[in-house]
Amino acid sequence: MAKPDLGLFTDHTDIGAPKRAGTMAYDAAAGTYTIGGSGLNLWAKTDSFHYVWTKMEGDIALSADITFVGQSPEPHRKACLIVRQSLDADSAYADVAVHGDGLTSLQFRETSGDVTHEVQTAISAPHRLRLEKIGDTIYMSLAGADGVLHPSGCSVRLPFKGAFYLGLGVCAHNADAFESAVFSKVELTAPTKEVVAVRSSLETVTIVSGDRRSVYHTNDLIEAPLWARDGSSLYFNGEGRIYRLPLAGVARPELLNTGFAVKANNDHGISPDGRSLVISDRTKDGHSRIYLLPITGGTPTEITPLAPSYWLGWSPDGQTLVYYAERDGKAGLFTIPVAGGEEKPLVGTNPSDNGPDFSPDGKWIYFNSDRSGHMQIWRMLADGSGHEQMTKDDYNNWYAHPSPDGKWIIFLSYAQGVSGHPADQEVRLRLMPASGGEAKVLVTLFGGQGTINAPSWSPDSLKVAYVRYQPKQ
Repeated sequence: MAKPDLGLFTDHTDIGAPKRAGTMAYDAAAGTYTIGGSGLNLWAKTDSFHYVWTKMEGDIALSADITFVGQSPEPHRKACLIVRQSLDADSAYADVAVHGDGLTSLQFRETSGDVTHEVQTAISAPHRLRLEKIGDTIYMSLAGADGVLHPSGCSVRLPFKGAFYLGLGVCAHNADAFESAVFSKVELTAPTKEVVAVRSSLETVTIVSGDRRSVYHTNDLIEAPLWARDGSSLYFNGEGRIYRLPLAGVARPELLNTGFAVKANNDHGISPDGRSLVISDRTKDGHSRIYLLPITGGTPTEITPLAPSYWLGWSPDGQTLVYYAERDGKAGLFTIPVAGGEEKPLVGTNPSDNGPDFSPDGKWIYFNSDRSGHMQIWRMLADGSGHEQMTKDDYNNWYAHPSPDGKWIIFLSYAQGVSGHPADQEVRLRLMPASGGEAKVLVTLFGGQGTINAPSWSPDSLKVAYVRYQPKQ
C-alpha cells in the first residue's frame, strides 16, 4: 500500500502512550495538516501527544497558522511547532505552543528526563507562529491578524546533538480526551535575521517553578529592572535614561522625566514608601553621583557631592543609603543619610567589596567580596561589623538581593575564570535561603552586567525581574 502524502514531513507517531491513537490528514490542495491527538500533557518530565515530523540538521525555521477544531472545556489543550532531540517521551525539546485559552509560550526541556519550563508571552492566541533554530538557540516569533511575524523576545539556549526532529504536534491535556487542530500555510525556511537583532529581553521568573515570562524586548541595550512597590510596573535604564514599564496588557515603556540627569547608569532604586527614586548619574562632570527625585519624575536632588558614588541599597526605614564609592584612590562601601549629610565608611570593607543591599528587617547588609580568594556573597551587620561568608563555591558571585519577605537572596553567578562583572557572559541566577544554605540555579542565561544590578524582587517575593541579552552579531 502506498504511503500517504505527508507534505513537508516524513512520518507521524504518538509520543509517549496516549490512550487513543493520533491522526493526521494532509490536504495538498488546501495546504493544510489536520492533526488529532490524545495525551495527558506535553510538559513535566515526559510527554504524551501526536507528532508529525521530519528529521533535520542545521539551522531552520518552521512557521504555521494554527486553528483548533471545535469547542472544548480544556483550556490547556495544545497545538505546537516542535523540535525534539528524539522521539522518546522524555526527550530534550522546545516548542512554540498555543493553548486552548490563547496562552502562548516557548516550552523547553533542556535535557532528557528533566522538568519542562516555559517562557510565556503577553500575546494571546496569535494568528501565526514561527519556531527558529539558529545554532544552539531556539526563538519564538508571533503574528497578529496581519500575519506579519515579529520576534516575541522569547528564546532559550538548547544545544541539540546531530540530527533532530522538527514538526507539528497536538496534545489533548486530558488522558481521556481527543483534540484536533488545523495547521495551515506551513513553511520550512531558512531562519530570519530579526530574532538575533533583539539585544535585550526583560523577563520575570517565578521562583517556585522557574517558569519565565517575557514582558518587553528591544534591539537596544537596557539594564537593571526593579519592581514598583505596588507591583504594577518595572523601572529600568537605557542609554542614560530611566524608563517605567507598565505591566498591564502588552507593555510599552514610558520615559521618566529626570531633569538634567540624562546619563544614568544601572545603579538605581525605589524608596521603601514607593514615593522616591534614587539614581546614579554622571551628567554633572562625567563622574557618577547619587540623586533623589520623585517616583513620578522631576528635578533630581544631589545626595553625594563626592564622586564617583554608585547607589546600591536603601534601608527599610527609608533613612539611609548604602553605596560603593572611590575616595582618594581608595574604594569601599559607604552609607549616607537620605536627607543628606556626611558619608560614613562601613567598618572592615575593602576595595573588592561591592553590591551592598539591606535585608528587609534592616539588620544585615548583603554584599559581594573576593576577600576569600574569589568573588563570593557575604553579609555584615548594618553598622559594618560581624562579617559572614554566605557562599563558598567555585562561581564568582555578584549582586545579592534579599527578598521582601526576608526568606531568600537572589544573586548572579559567573564562571570561575571570569573576572569582575562583565556583560555578555553565560551566567546563572541562583537562589538560596537568606540565612545560608544550598543555592539552586533558577535561570541559566546570556547576561551579566545589567542583568540584576538593582534590587529586582516583586513586592510579594514570588518573582524576580532580570534582563537577558543576545550575543552581539
